[in-house]
Amino acid sequence: MNLTLKIWRQKDAQSKGKMETYKVNDISEHMSFLEMMDVLNEQLVASGDEPVAFDHDCREGICGMCSMYINGEAHGPDRGVTTCQLHMRMFKDGDTITIEPFRAAAFPVIKDLVVDRTSFERIQQAGGYISVNTSGNTQDANATPISKHAADEAMDAATCIGCGACVATCKNSSAMLFVGAKVSQYALLPQGQVEAADRVKNMVAQMDLEGFGNCTNTGACEVECPKGISLDNIARMNRELIKASVK
Repeated sequence: MNLTLKIWRQKDAQSKGKMETYKVNDISEHMSFLEMMDVLNEQLVASGDEPVAFDHDCREGICGMCSMYINGEAHGPDRGVTTCQLHMRMFKDGDTITIEPFRAAAFPVIKDLVVDRTSFERIQQAGGYISVNTSGNTQDANATPISKHAADEAMDAATCIGCGACVATCKNSSAMLFVGAKVSQYALLPQGQVEAADRVKNMVAQMDLEGFGNCTNTGACEVECPKGISLDNIARMNRELIKASVK
């Protein structure tokens, strides 16, 4: 298939960006979206032009780095997939595809389609962990009984890959689905109870400090999340925060 690509180009964080138009031909419907971008970059390099910068690593839907805003949707028109799992069969011959970086004040553009998402890392560093005594008296995790329901819900929350699609698709650039998932994966387990109050207060405070907006319950984040993280995690985070605040 032959396609027209309108891509956001920005030299660096200080420069003013703009949309540039490119043509790519003979794209197979079996290619992934990133493979199509590779074809474009090979074409640009061959003609002596600067290739388009974009994030990628595992290309298996695990790392969450391949964050692109495609035709007005985070990760593109398919559901339950990251950009690297999006295939060109979702498009038609002759289509025009608009490709932009994730837009949020807390995700500043570094170059072209690459954004700085270290704000997510700082939120996790504020409390997204459990402290374990490894002095030799560490308790075997299997010795602590956990109900299947709680274990399943914790695992569902833990599938969040921190790609930022929830932020990119939210009209307020809210990170509450991400933070809710990171709070929930520990709030549901006994190992996470010891630091539960400090965890939720510190992570929410850091989220606000980073400049993310508040949740308005439109549900767009859940729809666009490639891992299907539930809005229930935002409700759980709010309950955990209320409990922590009244203690």
